[in-house]
Amino acid sequence: MNVPAGQKFVLIRYVIEKYNLKHMVKFLCVIAGVSRSGYYRYFSPEAEAHRKRQETKDEAAKELILKAFVFKGRKKGARQIKMTLAGQFQCIFNLKKIRRIMKKYDIVCPARKANPYKRLMKATQEHRVVPNLLNRNFNRLEKYFSLILLTSNIMVDKELSVIKDGSTGEVLAHHVSSRITMDLASETLNKLKKNRRFKKAENALIHSDQGTHYTHPDFQKHVKKLGLLQSMSRRGNCWDNAPIESFFGHFKDEVNIKACKTIEEIHKEVNRYIHHYNHTRYQWNRKKMTPVQYRNHLLQVA
Repeated sequence: MNVPAGQKFVLIRYVIEKYNLKHMVKFLCVIAGVSRSGYYRYFSPEAEAHRKRQETKDEAAKELILKAFVFKGRKKGARQIKMTLAGQFQCIFNLKKIRRIMKKYDIVCPARKANPYKRLMKATQEHRVVPNLLNRNFNRLEKYFSLILLTSNIMVDKELSVIKDGSTGEVLAHHVSSRITMDLASETLNKLKKNRRFKKAENALIHSDQGTHYTHPDFQKHVKKLGLLQSMSRRGNCWDNAPIESFFGHFKDEVNIKACKTIEEIHKEVNRYIHHYNHTRYQWNRKKMTPVQYRNHLLQVA
């Protein structure tokens, strides 16, 4: 393991002072693999004054980074912190600096945990799989063209179904249910229909995995009634649904659903997070804008 020279200098000084070995500076520097001139330079008044000034700057940077880290009560990683600092605090920090400060002061973002989608039940013969029309074309610069739908378990006997716009990253509709029924996906479609901002693009499609909710004939009829094409990912391939899988990954990292005691509290927490996700959670690959900002940006360039 590579030990920084500064730490070696401090260790040498500790040994010298503890055991009164001032006459062995050269020998200890050779053992540590550092130069004697570097040792004396490190503890010069100028160098110590510089380190003190740097420490003061780091403390000030830490306070700003912590504000962004806990902004809206959602802990963030370095890239989210950088975008939040720029968007909310009008402060530009280099990513390397943010990561250095986080490491120095032990500011740790939540770790993403693998949570693959588990099939609820085997599809019967009446269920029908459709082709993958989207084919990972997530970044098409046309809002409301690729609507990505997925359901995930967020608590014991609690399911969250979400429709996300693949182009802007905006969550357009969501539905929380205490029961795992075929109506869960259809209710999410109903909420999409009620979204007044939603104006489907030509040949817009709803894309999902091959879960039984989406292969069910009633759901497929509902999709056609809304004038949408239907697309499905390949079997067992989560990369075909990457944007919505990413949303649920962040949701489970950043939302403490276990603290909710009632279904009403769950609804409120989910609504708060989705509002934060759409309006104040910046997206690195969307020009560092929030989904709503990026949606408006696409309107301007259209």
